[in-house]
Amino acid sequence: MQSILKRRALVALAALLTISCANPRKADVVIYGATSGGIAAAIQSSRMGKSVILLEPGTHIGGLTTGGLSWTDIGNKAVVGGIAREFYQRIKKRYEDPKLWTSESRDEYFVRRRGPNAKEEDAMWTFEPKIASAVYDEMLAEAKVKVITKARLDLAAGKGVVKQGSRITAIVLEDGTRYEGRVFIDATYEGDLMAKAGASYAIGRESNSTYNETWNGSQAAHYHLHQFPEGAKVDPYVVPGKPDSGLLPIIDPSGPGDEGAGDKRIQAYCYRMCLTSDPKNSLPIAKPEGYDEKDHELLLRFAETGKYHEPSRKYDPIPNLKTDTNNHGAVSTDYMGANYDYPEGDYATRERIIKRHEVYQKGYMWTLQNHPRIPEKIRAYYRQWGLPKDEFTSAGGWPTQLYIREARRLIGPVVMTEHHVMGRVLATDSVGMGAYGMDSHNVQRYVTKEGFVRNEGNVQVGGFPPYPVSYRSLVPKKSEVDNLLVPVCLAASHIAYGSIRMEPVFMVLGQSAASAAAQAIDANGAVQDVDYAKLRARLLADKQVLAAPAELSRGDLDPAQLEGIVLDNQFATVSPAWKGARGGSPRLGPAYFHDLDARDGRATARFDVDAKQPGRFRVKLLYPVDAKNASNVPIEIAAPGKSFKATVNQRKPAEWLGPFELSATFTVTITNKATNGVTTVDGLQVAPEARD
Repeated sequence: MQSILKRRALVALAALLTISCANPRKADVVIYGATSGGIAAAIQSSRMGKSVILLEPGTHIGGLTTGGLSWTDIGNKAVVGGIAREFYQRIKKRYEDPKLWTSESRDEYFVRRRGPNAKEEDAMWTFEPKIASAVYDEMLAEAKVKVITKARLDLAAGKGVVKQGSRITAIVLEDGTRYEGRVFIDATYEGDLMAKAGASYAIGRESNSTYNETWNGSQAAHYHLHQFPEGAKVDPYVVPGKPDSGLLPIIDPSGPGDEGAGDKRIQAYCYRMCLTSDPKNSLPIAKPEGYDEKDHELLLRFAETGKYHEPSRKYDPIPNLKTDTNNHGAVSTDYMGANYDYPEGDYATRERIIKRHEVYQKGYMWTLQNHPRIPEKIRAYYRQWGLPKDEFTSAGGWPTQLYIREARRLIGPVVMTEHHVMGRVLATDSVGMGAYGMDSHNVQRYVTKEGFVRNEGNVQVGGFPPYPVSYRSLVPKKSEVDNLLVPVCLAASHIAYGSIRMEPVFMVLGQSAASAAAQAIDANGAVQDVDYAKLRARLLADKQVLAAPAELSRGDLDPAQLEGIVLDNQFATVSPAWKGARGGSPRLGPAYFHDLDARDGRATARFDVDAKQPGRFRVKLLYPVDAKNASNVPIEIAAPGKSFKATVNQRKPAEWLGPFELSATFTVTITNKATNGVTTVDGLQVAPEARD
């Protein structure tokens, strides 16, 4: 009898499982991750007439756009189109309501705190997190998209994704809920769906040699920002001067690594705190449970050097006396080195890391406001700030989204690199524009040979015009997954991702991914086989911007009007010591390099010239003239068996050097060794010897 009952129970259970599997949740497009990119993808899917499911593994909706990053990292407003621009236009419209201005008037904010906003434009780029959330809620409701929260993909081995060959048929959550779709979009910051589906991906920094880059890998030898200033000799040991006492927390004993070499380190995370100076709307920042003074000993020692950075930096003002507060300086909100296990971590690991960041950052703020070793002037400045009562109300004013600056990155048919960012390589299948400088936050702290602490990994190289992002960087290799798009953890090298990873770009790419998904569904084909001409037409119809306006790439100098061969600085082979800029004149093209007045010989730039035939050539180094420039910039013109050396006075207009008897191919190298001012490289002009 018992065996019969047992068999009946098993049959009943099998029937229930059959019913459950026969009635999965289905949609044309299943999107995992309600980040800004995921929301744009969901709205676009709906607008294209496709059924859509939007799953969010956590409870926060909107990613960093609603999570405290309220002073938008734009790059260039002219290339923000489609749903992204619509979002910022709706922000502007909301703030036209006087009732929203509770702590200051609209006029007061725009007069004193304009920032990236311009009064005459159609959009607004700074906003309160709660207003961003309201706009997203409005747009999702209009598109009839419901976000399913706490929908965590099963990360256990062999689970989470169901495939037939290279096609995803379903994804399965931790609770066993199954979602079927025809095309899937991974819009998370972590790339969990991408990884579980079997797509190739990278974590950390590639070596410069991987993609023939300059600003990737370890960058310890070069001066960058957010560094301990000259003279701030901060001891790294628990007991100062005693290595036997061990290192203070978050100092990497194995750092910094070989120059230009890759590693698994990722740029630091932090919370983009929304703070307020309005006492009527302010909550105090209490010492957090778990506070450990050792976590802030570097801050205290740095403050005691008298070299601590100006405290008001990166407290970027948003409406109603609030801020978007970001990392700034040698010791700040970035908790470098504490996130290495995050990209591949399970949920418990990630939650520990998230909580650790919260305790660190709250402790950082409490220390600045209260610790007696912090100078009183600095404490007084920080004591004016508190958490806003009307933001992140479920968490006492604390942001509910950690800034995941970088986790996994897809390796697809095209990997975006610094060559795309700088315009050396042009993607011909644009689905949106990147526009920000190459921006990596520090990845580690290490001990110098002299026995002091130093940061490593910060790179900020900009000045380049907007550049197209390739559609093929949004899709995996076809043999791996043929119905998945990845608009957030897209295929890019570490340093190129540092430019692309901006919230407006994620929105743009999310919308483009959804448009491609709809076309793949209509064609009953793989996402890799989408007809780009048709996709491009749809994107343009939806007001996406796929190419930069020509004027953004122009300088004062027209290369067509210059004699001989003209090479812009972007085509030089350079060392990582340069920084991009675009403010000087005269200027060839959109940007030029300068050496931060380092004068140390580490900044080198080499132009490889192909004159087609040998002869006598004149050479002219192009640069914006400035009184702060060096008057003795070394330049070497070299051909097989020959070398000519000269100096250039960059305080005066450029002049011809030579002529030099040269072979058909030769090099021109510029350095900042022992210079007496700023060294600048904007381009090179080569012409045959002038003949009467």
